[in-house]
Amino acid sequence: DTSDNTSKHNLPDQKQPNKLKMKLAIFALLLSAVAAFAPVQTERANTVLQATDSRREFLSAATAAVAVVAAAAPANAIRDYENIALLGGSEIIDVNNANVRVYLKLQGMYPGAAGKIVSHGPYESVSDLYKIPGISDGEKAVIKRYEARFTTRPPSADYVIDRINNGLYR
Repeated sequence: DTSDNTSKHNLPDQKQPNKLKMKLAIFALLLSAVAAFAPVQTERANTVLQATDSRREFLSAATAAVAVVAAAAPANAIRDYENIALLGGSEIIDVNNANVRVYLKLQGMYPGAAGKIVSHGPYESVSDLYKIPGISDGEKAVIKRYEARFTTRPPSADYVIDRINNGLYR
C-alpha cells in the first residue's frame, strides 16, 4: 500500500515541472505574438525617401510663400493697348500688329498679300510693304489700293506672336 501511495504522490510531482514549462512556453508564445503586432517606437534611419519628403515639404512651403508674395504684388500688365482699334476695329490697320484675319475685310488682300505682310516685318513705314521679298505686281496693286488705310506702330509682343495664326477657325 505504502509503495502505491508513494508512487501516486510522485507522479504529480514529476508532472509539476512539465506543467510549469508548458505554461511558460504558452506565455512566451502569447508575448511574442503580441509583440509582433505592437507598434515599435524607434528612431528611423535617414533614407533617401525621407530626404525627398523633406525636400517636398520645403518646396511646398517655398511655393506657398511665392504665391502669397505674387498675389500681393500689383499687376503691372497693360490692360488696354492704346492702339487696339488699329488691330482691325477701325478703318486704319496697323501692319506691325494686326492679325492676318483683319485683311479679310479688304478685297484682294487675303490670303496672298496679307500672308506676306504678316510674315515679314516689322515695318518702319507703309512704303516698306512694297519691299517684301517675293511680292507680285498684283499684290503691290492691292496694297496700293488700301495704302491710305495702313499705318505702322511699334510692334507689341502681345500681338506680334499671333499675327499669322491667332487660333480662330471657322
